[in-house]
Amino acid sequence: MKLYITNGSPYARIVRVVILEKGLTDRVEIIVAKTRHANSPYYSINPSGRVPYLVRDDGVGLEESAVICAYLDRLDGKPAFDLPAGAQAWEARRLEALARSMLDGLAVLGREYRRPEHERSPTILLHEADRARRMMDLWEQQIDQPMFHGALNLAQITLACALGFAGLIPEFHWRPGHAKLGNWFDQISANPSLAATAPPSPARVPVP
Repeated sequence: MKLYITNGSPYARIVRVVILEKGLTDRVEIIVAKTRHANSPYYSINPSGRVPYLVRDDGVGLEESAVICAYLDRLDGKPAFDLPAGAQAWEARRLEALARSMLDGLAVLGREYRRPEHERSPTILLHEADRARRMMDLWEQQIDQPMFHGALNLAQITLACALGFAGLIPEFHWRPGHAKLGNWFDQISANPSLAATAPPSPARVPVP
């Protein structure tokens, strides 16, 4: 199988963590795609141009990190990242959705800063920075949930990748006032699969 990524994509990182956790490195070739370039050869593979994108052994492509993770998790018939049973399944969905919501907003913020300065929208930058700060405040309260202190799951992986991506915007100082969240992030970042997929060092970008 082939997994198309970009090195800075937090969504691709989620899938890469699952590949390591499931011992699938010998079955999945990771390829860095050239995105956001006119006439990129990657667009003939995935017309949407998004990453991550998994091309299965049968040639069928899968998009969206959650879909790809579910597929990879079930290849051996022993899923490790299924939802828990009963009412806890809804709690798992709720927390994973919160983590993905914060990640989605941070991705918009980071994308806006990658534009040439004269093309950036001050309104978007302020809106997404404020949203991210609100979400950090929320997570400072939610991080005590038992689901974030047990076996590794997709909610944990998603939140860790979101916080790691926040670090790509060095002037976005999320740690002050979020001691519990920072401690949790430091601990989970020591997990071998997360350490091995840590994002590259960022260029310095100011955040309002």
